[in-house]
Parts: sequence; structure tokens; C-alpha cells
Amino acid sequence: MPTLVVSITLFVLALLIGIEVIGKVPATLHTPLMSGANSIHGIVIVGVVIVAAEANSPLAYVFIFLAAVLGTMNVVGGYVVTDRMLEMFKSSKNKKKGESK
Repeated sequence: MPTLVVSITLFVLALLIGIEVIGKVPATLHTPLMSGANSIHGIVIVGVVIVAAEANSPLAYVFIFLAAVLGTMNVVGGYVVTDRMLEMFKSSKNKKKGESK
């Protein structure tokens, strides 16, 4: 039971810190910072794997699953947004060449 309490505490603290950090960033910078967020969420997924090895209760597995799903969604979404953002900065000549291939 103490392990579960520690896991829930860490989850809530990570959530609060994440909200605090993102809340201080202006909305115009969210998209450029998405690439950096990908690496952070990758670390979260590694942490989920480490915590999963120690888990021993159904509630812990629920939190592990939730963290893994949300972290994966953020990584995939971050790469999609970053790719779209990079497409905007390509010159129109490069876009026309890409379309003709």
C-alpha cells in the first residue's frame, strides 16, 4: 500500500508541475515548444515502464496505463504538429517540386 501512495503522490505532483510549466508559456510558443515536449514525454514513458516493473495493485496499473496512453498521445501529436509546422516554412518551390514527384 505505501508504494501505491507514493505512486499516486508522484503522479499528482508531476501533473501539477506540468500544468504550472505549461501555464507560464504564452500560447504563441506552444507549437515551437512541442518538439522539446516530445523528449520530456519520452522520459515519462520510460518512467512508466520502470514503475510498471514494480507495480503490484490494480489501481497502480490503471495509473500506469493512463500515463502511458497520455504520454504516447503527446509524443505522437507533438511529432505531427512539428511536421506540419516545418511544412509551413518550406519554400513554395520545394512544395511544387514535392507535388510533382
